[in-house]
Amino acid sequence: MGYLQEIEAKGREANPFFVLMGIDVVSFGGGEAVLSMEVRPEMHNGAGWLQGGIYTSLADEAMALALTTLLAGGEHIATISETTQYFKGVREGTVKATARVVRKGHAVAFVEGEIAGADGTLLARTAASFAVMRERS
Repeated sequence: MGYLQEIEAKGREANPFFVLMGIDVVSFGGGEAVLSMEVRPEMHNGAGWLQGGIYTSLADEAMALALTTLLAGGEHIATISETTQYFKGVREGTVKATARVVRKGHAVAFVEGEIAGADGTLLARTAASFAVMRERS
């Protein structure tokens, strides 16, 4: 069973990081993905805000899932670089990561993601490049 089939069958249980962070799979397909996560107090930084790396991690997972929906058999991905811009902090509630593939080439793919609060307020925007690798015969 492939990863996408496991996500369909098991939801968050298919990915140990999703379980750890409480990430729910909302939708995925056609180069897009949406994940959601409830902000918990143990995710706060010392100032009481959702820690910035969690924004980036959630966006990275959404972007990787979006890209995975476009992979051919035998292709795998790894993040090359990622840049996140933070616009607004959040202390509680549900945050949602929305991702879409901008371009998938033979060796590199470009993906964008956004994190929004429960009311739709844009909290962060992330852009990433991924290496696209093929299994050797």
